[in-house]
Amino acid sequence: MEERHLGRSGLSVSRLGLGTMTWGGDTDPEDAAEQLMTFVEAGGSLLDTADVYCGGDSERVIGELVGQVVDRDDLVIATKAVLTAEGTRDASRRHLLRALDASLDRLGVDHVDLWQLHAYDSRTPMEETLSALDDAVASGRARYAGVSNYAAWQLATAATWQRAWPGRTPIVSTQAEYSLLRRDAEDDLVPASLQLGVGLLPYSPLGRGVLTGKYRTGIPADSRAASAHYAEFVQPYLNDRCARIVESVSTAAEGLGVSPLAVALGWVRDQPGVVAPIVGARTVKQLAVILEAEEITLPGEIREALDDISSDDDRDDD
Repeated sequence: MEERHLGRSGLSVSRLGLGTMTWGGDTDPEDAAEQLMTFVEAGGSLLDTADVYCGGDSERVIGELVGQVVDRDDLVIATKAVLTAEGTRDASRRHLLRALDASLDRLGVDHVDLWQLHAYDSRTPMEETLSALDDAVASGRARYAGVSNYAAWQLATAATWQRAWPGRTPIVSTQAEYSLLRRDAEDDLVPASLQLGVGLLPYSPLGRGVLTGKYRTGIPADSRAASAHYAEFVQPYLNDRCARIVESVSTAAEGLGVSPLAVALGWVRDQPGVVAPIVGARTVKQLAVILEAEEITLPGEIREALDDISSDDDRDDD
């Protein structure tokens, strides 16, 4: 698998990241172990988690696998903090540094490669929040710092603040939802990231699974949209506009002799500013299909056609 530098940093990561939001929940430790081995064997390195995923069990599962199933040095471990178990946001210095120590304990490592602010907390002064990143890196508990779910102005403010004085920890990455079904990141966030030298890590690059084509003729019984837990997560993309985009993706896939998943993932992976889409899978079989997309580079005319059908002009069309 190819690697890319994360923003203007010296950190190289695989151009696909493996998300672990369901590890310790819908994905049991045995399936997680198979996925992790398959991912690393394919050349993948970026492993993304968060302290709140499955109540901390995602990090615990990773901690059980690192050093047993794969070597620590083969991974770029990224985790996040800010969100609380009660569903609130707390980006105070106290909470963040305690959360980082707890993450390291669950992960069974002495440092994470990328520590990310999971969301913006308007109640905490940004300079206080960012000082926690400085301490984490200065102490060796984190190597690099990033943000997630930040608006463009929030990212610009944080990145500029960190650059304003020598010795502060730069912001090297930002996570945001980005796919053919959701392109609003292109309005402000992508230009800001490019200008600031911050690498973009898109999550839900397959439109919450809709771009795989599984919902073209209905809602499969074993799909997320049929699940009481995930139905509301998928529902926003089960409309006429999204259906038109999915049909275009499927047509392109048929012409290229690949899966719709490969087309959708290849499109977002090679967009300006994108370093590595974060993909998740329930099973190792699903992950294998995702990894096959690594071989696909979309022809220019297909990229242009997909750009047109999913353009801003149609975003509000239900």
